[in-house]
Amino acid sequence: MISDELEQRMRTIKHKHFANDTIYSYLDDGDLQKIEDEVAVAFQGVLKALAINTREDHNTKDTARRVAKMYVHEIFKGRYYPPPEVTAFPNAKQYDQLYMTGPISVDSTCAHHFQPISGQCYIGIFPGKKVIGLSKFNRLVDWIVSRPQIQEEMTEQIADTIEKETEAKGVAVIVKAEHFCMTARGVKEHESDMMTSVLRGDFLKIDHLKSEFFSLLGNMKGMK
Repeated sequence: MISDELEQRMRTIKHKHFANDTIYSYLDDGDLQKIEDEVAVAFQGVLKALAINTREDHNTKDTARRVAKMYVHEIFKGRYYPPPEVTAFPNAKQYDQLYMTGPISVDSTCAHHFQPISGQCYIGIFPGKKVIGLSKFNRLVDWIVSRPQIQEEMTEQIADTIEKETEAKGVAVIVKAEHFCMTARGVKEHESDMMTSVLRGDFLKIDHLKSEFFSLLGNMKGMK
């Protein structure tokens, strides 16, 4: 099975391959199709264990394959596909003020219960020598959130990636999200959101910059 091959491959190179890790660079041609095929077989076993008659039920006859395609190519694509290409431009005017972007849609999956995490991400940048296009922030966030994970680690990974791609003097990331493992099960609480923040570089060193970020954040869509 491809899962056994990948397990051995990851252990050989000592890549921990946790749920929120990406493994795209360790995949060979044809591996994605093999993963999809194995997931389809495995999920068919889940449906069988749930005593669902997929042979005669027209609604679930092809569900296992649909779920496999969805997991590999959509919901968890951040594990199996490379990051988006990011073109950087020189900060020609030496812009040295804070800029922000958001809300950026967050559609992720909780690694604990495999329930959706749905919300928004806000990013603040205190630029250095280069800048990237605004749409690239959205694409990078989507790539990172498309994995099973917890929100705290997701926020850290977004900050890590943005910091690497922008080489900014300061990076601030806020994620505000609803967790379906709270709204659809358990306490079934529909009024609670979770907010996480990561501040890097000058946002930690310069108090007025941090204050400005949070002041502007309060005026952005979805934060009132």
